[in-house]
Amino acid sequence: MGDSSIRPLSDVATGLGLPPERLVPYGRDKAKVLPAAPGPEPERGRLVLVSAITPTDAGEGKTTTSIGLAQGLARLGQKACVALREPSLGPTFGMKGGATGGGRARLVPSDDVNLHFTGDFHAVTSAHNLLAALLDNHVHHGNRLEIDPRRVFWRRVLDVNDRALRHVVIGLGGVLQGVPRETGFDITPASEVMAALCLAEDAEDLRRRLERIVVGLTFGKGPVTARDLKATGAMLALLRDALYPNLVQTCEGIPAFVHGGPFANIAHGCSSVLATKTALSLADWVVTEAGFGFDLGAEKFFDIKCASAGLDTAAVVLVATIRALKRHGGVPKASLEVPDPGAVERGLPNLAKHLESIRDFGEVPVVALNRFATDTGDEIAVVRRACAEGGAPFAVCEAFARGGEGAVELASEVLAHAERRSTPFRPLYARSDPPKEKMAKIARHMYGADDVDWTREAERDLGEAIRLGYGDLPLCVAKTQMSLSDDPSVVGRPAGFDVTVRGVLLAAGAGYLVPLLGEILRMPGLPTTPQAERIDLVDGTIVGIA
Repeated sequence: MGDSSIRPLSDVATGLGLPPERLVPYGRDKAKVLPAAPGPEPERGRLVLVSAITPTDAGEGKTTTSIGLAQGLARLGQKACVALREPSLGPTFGMKGGATGGGRARLVPSDDVNLHFTGDFHAVTSAHNLLAALLDNHVHHGNRLEIDPRRVFWRRVLDVNDRALRHVVIGLGGVLQGVPRETGFDITPASEVMAALCLAEDAEDLRRRLERIVVGLTFGKGPVTARDLKATGAMLALLRDALYPNLVQTCEGIPAFVHGGPFANIAHGCSSVLATKTALSLADWVVTEAGFGFDLGAEKFFDIKCASAGLDTAAVVLVATIRALKRHGGVPKASLEVPDPGAVERGLPNLAKHLESIRDFGEVPVVALNRFATDTGDEIAVVRRACAEGGAPFAVCEAFARGGEGAVELASEVLAHAERRSTPFRPLYARSDPPKEKMAKIARHMYGADDVDWTREAERDLGEAIRLGYGDLPLCVAKTQMSLSDDPSVVGRPAGFDVTVRGVLLAAGAGYLVPLLGEILRMPGLPTTPQAERIDLVDGTIVGIA
């Protein structure tokens, strides 16, 4: 359903300099954006990354802050837009709720973006599962490639939190039903197809990435790829429209490219390269986000997305909240709204660690305090003082309550402190570094860990990837978002700890290895009281999507 209060999307596109022939409308308020011409889009804008301190289980408002910052930049006369990730149905119906911002800093039409949107997630799910079906069909019909059913890596995906599907057995019921084997489901944002889509520069780059997806091994332990299964063409056909970025707007009419949906705890956590580069070709300032804390999404933003696509940032905004700092200061969740400047003080080491991590990349950090109604002046003063002592620009952001007007202070700080001429970021590791050295650098610099332990299974997985020729790939670490460590119960800034790699997944199409830390799962489960219980359709209006 459309929202009659928002600007016609054609006006939003015209303001960006997008001609009508580049738009493929999806109703009145959403559109796909076609490329201008063959070849890369010329970049004119500067990129601002929004990340956060270690979050609480409800999130700390990166999307709200990103939208508010773009609206604030527009209030200061800047040509700005946002490039954000698409929400997943997993958290929308699970614990967190929707992911389109909130209050007066939100995307519109919010319900559409949170639910089916333009069908990108469905296309990724279909392409991923088509490859799985072709694989099992090949084994059923004679197995010419001699695929070893015990060494099939490729699981199926679904964009719903469903713990019952983590481990399944397929092919039961006799010879007509296929070859029995153990497998399971991951959530769609963790799909390697999603990552390939998000990192691809164009359709041919996406084709190359899909072709080199390794789905399993032969009986002789050779790799089997999507190309071997002759799956690439059909997968690419399913992804044709999904490859194009989506254009919507914020509630103040600021253009918003919303494209790609990976999670930063189990995937690389960034919106698509195509959306980012399209936005940079049209606006002077592009605000983008990386999921969860800086140790997860932002590290991958630099070491995977920027390194792959040749991107860089003019500034990094680190979002903090009083409630998250209190949580890191030892306050239980039920007491977070009780004023407690002392707890805020005790939580500051977590903020300090993330600021150090930003500087490890040679980037400019600006701290944005996403203000909640329960925050007191004394609590805010604690954070302001700490940032001043640490040499980090600081601004209170009230975008939720006041929209762009409430983000002008933050926008002014970003304009004042952004690099006038972007200097290349410093990668955390060299691509030529051995995988264990890459992991050690991430663990030490991003998490503050002393060392990395590798289980026997992880050693075996890594050895297999190296044997197949993939030892030089970057790492996309899968780790809990709730802690700098790999233990979700450890808050604050832990010290004197190691992290444990319990397995390594090969994502040759995406172009990285995935070390699995601690007990992280790639198919989440629903909480005791899922958000789905509060969602309804009332007189044609969807209600309950937080």
